[in-house]
Amino acid sequence: MVPLRRVADKPTWLLSRANARSQRILGAAFAEAGIRGYHYRLMAAAEQYGPLSQAELGRHTGIDRKDVTLAVTELEDRGLLARERDPADNRRNVVTLTASGHTELVRLDDMLADVQKAVLAPLSPTEQRTLIGLLRRLGDAVDPAATHDD
Repeated sequence: MVPLRRVADKPTWLLSRANARSQRILGAAFAEAGIRGYHYRLMAAAEQYGPLSQAELGRHTGIDRKDVTLAVTELEDRGLLARERDPADNRRNVVTLTASGHTELVRLDDMLADVQKAVLAPLSPTEQRTLIGLLRRLGDAVDPAATHDD
């Protein structure tokens, strides 16, 4: 298929195509591992930050509160996260990564390393480093439309 001439060289189009490819590779790997991206992010946050409320997990991962609750329940049912009432505030739950969750997280880290290799396979090692640096700069750039002078 011939790309649409008006968009073929536009960075937004190219980034979108590259993202779609990387998401297909990542989605297939998560499906094969029997887990979803939300699960991985929640376990990673629980490991990195220690015990957190579900609201804090949502803020650290960018996952909506309702989705956090559902995903935490799924991970709790699998023994990967534990949820207990916060002794300091009985209205909220505190979520922690279990030993089984840590083992699963390490396994998923290995899987994700393979995904990164597959995503970047068309590039040389030097090109891979350059791309990662450029993507970091693009991701860290301030969007003028999103800033406020309050």
